[in-house]
Amino acid sequence: MTHVSRTARRASALAAVAAMLALTGCASTATNPQDPLEGYNRAVFSLNDAVDRTVLKPTATVYKDYTPGPVQTGVNNFFGNLSDAWSGVNNLLQGKGQAGMGDLTRFAFNSTFGLLGVLDIASEAGIPKHNEDFGQTLGVWGVPSGPYLMLPLLGPSTVRDTAALPADIGADIWKYKQPDNWRNIGNAVRVVDKRATLLDATSLLEDAALDRYDFIRDGYMQRRQSQVYDGNPPQAAEDKDADANSQVVPQPVSSEKQ
Repeated sequence: MTHVSRTARRASALAAVAAMLALTGCASTATNPQDPLEGYNRAVFSLNDAVDRTVLKPTATVYKDYTPGPVQTGVNNFFGNLSDAWSGVNNLLQGKGQAGMGDLTRFAFNSTFGLLGVLDIASEAGIPKHNEDFGQTLGVWGVPSGPYLMLPLLGPSTVRDTAALPADIGADIWKYKQPDNWRNIGNAVRVVDKRATLLDATSLLEDAALDRYDFIRDGYMQRRQSQVYDGNPPQAAEDKDADANSQVVPQPVSSEKQ
């Protein structure tokens, strides 16, 4: 499997090229103001979908069907515990001191009493879990999301979230695991485990959505907006973000989809 950090660097480079095309108004005939790069994004979506259908989804299905439940739970807890440290830092950067300290306490508690995070002792003790990343932090600081981007292998993103990827990747504790083969195996297991948790949602999506690309894009943009404002986005902020996105590319004269 391609190393996560190498994939992210390639994705960031592609996203930068896409953003440059957006700024020059040369990259799209899309009518959705949040998705001026729809042609590019749909092509990447098709690539990602092909990889998922042929490799990732079958592997995740075997993993879910044949790996004992306690092992799956332990794997999920282990990597979730590693993410708590960076989540705590982001909460502190966002000015949410109580949540930030709670995340860092979770990390310390589970890393010791929870056998390096395999057991989620902190949740049993009533310490809530948060999921914060640097893209959300930039959003709290007032950075608009920018156009929607579909990244190769990494999936849905935006210009803001893609710009935040280097910080998120650099803060991943597992990135520094030695030797390299253990780190690579862990990365593969983490990806498969995460995909396995989404199998049921994928089945529902395939049954319900007429256009899966539109469904995923709209759902992602709404979810990210909700995450930035902790589930209560002000209407003024939504309008401001939409205006910033719509100004990236001049709107086409025709309203018909090319």
